[in-house]
Amino acid sequence: MNGKNLSPRLKKVSSLVPSGVRLADIGSDHAYLPINLVLNKRVNFAVAGEVAEGPFLNSKSEIQKSGLSEFIIARLGNGLEVIQNKDHLDAVSIAGMGGILISNILEAGIEKLSGINYLVLQPNVGELELRNWLQRNHFKIVEEHIVAEDFHVYEMLLAVPGEMALTPSELKFGPILMRKKSDLFIKKWNQELSRLSKIKEKLSGNADLKMQTKLKNIETEMQLIQEVLS
Repeated sequence: MNGKNLSPRLKKVSSLVPSGVRLADIGSDHAYLPINLVLNKRVNFAVAGEVAEGPFLNSKSEIQKSGLSEFIIARLGNGLEVIQNKDHLDAVSIAGMGGILISNILEAGIEKLSGINYLVLQPNVGELELRNWLQRNHFKIVEEHIVAEDFHVYEMLLAVPGEMALTPSELKFGPILMRKKSDLFIKKWNQELSRLSKIKEKLSGNADLKMQTKLKNIETEMQLIQEVLS
């Protein structure tokens, strides 16, 4: 993978970035995403942010090799600290981290989100927690995608300033993903249903109170999945 040829995951993330924005890509991982977006004339200017020196130097090197130093700046800093007023950014992307970590990054730098019109987020896990954070902090989800890569299924979303009131099912499954019900979405949750069914079978004969409580929670979760898939 490189800036010209993105992985299926990052390619899908790139499709969520609105055309013509000025972007901060947090945890930029060699700056592949901003490089691709600038090369394809989708983004006018980008900041590639990294919290550790090694990845920061990698991003800087990739930007220079691509001849895009005029359009992309690599910056070393913690989360949204890399955003400066002079950048006039209107979009932030964070991909390839857990949903709780993404939420923490957004929370820690929430003052930097003033003037940001688009959040492009791809959590590896913890999607529910991230949707919860967006709802609490006045962002609404306007698009969601799901993609498979290397035996893992990734969910990603585009959020804009606004209000939303998600149901427990929408928080868990994604308000747009559960309406689309793509083949991959159905496959993912059928696999989860199968996994929970095996756990349920193991716990069924256990009289321990804690195990029975766990069993009840699993049965509730299975019922929720079955309702969404039906």
